[in-house]
Amino acid sequence: MVTAAATTPISYKFSSSAASNSPSSSSRSHHHTPSLKLPAGGSTTNSSPTKLLSVSTRNESNDNANQDMGTERRRREFMAAIGLISINMNLWMNQESISEAKEIDVGSFLPPFPSDPSFVVFKASSKDTPALRAGNVAPYNFIIPPSWKQLRVANILSGNYCQPKCAEPWVEVKFENEKQGKIQVVASPLIRLTNKLTATIEEIGTPEKLIASLGPFVTGNTLDSEEIVETTVEKQGDQTYYKYVLDTPFALTGTHNLAKATAKGNTVILFVVSASDKQWQASQKTLKAILDSFEV
Repeated sequence: MVTAAATTPISYKFSSSAASNSPSSSSRSHHHTPSLKLPAGGSTTNSSPTKLLSVSTRNESNDNANQDMGTERRRREFMAAIGLISINMNLWMNQESISEAKEIDVGSFLPPFPSDPSFVVFKASSKDTPALRAGNVAPYNFIIPPSWKQLRVANILSGNYCQPKCAEPWVEVKFENEKQGKIQVVASPLIRLTNKLTATIEEIGTPEKLIASLGPFVTGNTLDSEEIVETTVEKQGDQTYYKYVLDTPFALTGTHNLAKATAKGNTVILFVVSASDKQWQASQKTLKAILDSFEV
């Protein structure tokens, strides 16, 4: 351990002309001259400028050394704290990605679809999304090929920070297959679409009105009315669904988009199936089967 060398404290005082030993001091009585003041017992006479400079230089060197050591110690403590924060953040992000997404084929953990073993069944539960845990979204399900993968949904998109009173739509779940396409479930609070606390999808408006409001969440940017190829209304039990076929050449999600929407409770749920031209040509039938299977 390095310790600073002990030094004799030095201070200056400005003496009056009466304290000066100079014979000519009376002629300069209005000027103050500095004199060296040492601790009791020390001599204060005949202190040479060279000795004073030497003492001052040593003191300044020691002070600078102490300051440098203090700065270096604080720098190391700061870097250690940053390291701990980084480690904790990495651990948190790893835990979050493990809990929120399974980057493996869904066929390895989802049950097969009884009517067609070429699909598996995804049934959303409270362990899957923040909105389901908050009771803000009705459970939903759909079929999906076993080779697809579930993707992680970032916290900022999942509604995790605003549940159960989100004012804007959020992404529930996402799945993808590089050769076939991708799907996502988007939920929107009714307050964004109507002033009613609860409403059926028919009470919210026509299929065209609904997709005009939610279209950007299908395409990732904008949706023009000319891009709506087909709209249909379907009944499944007591639930009404609006279905859409969209030709979206400028969409970020893909040039082909299928969508299916319904309202339940205080939320509108939008199911989106997207594909590029190549994916659409190869998997159009599969993508339509996925869309048709969605229900709340």
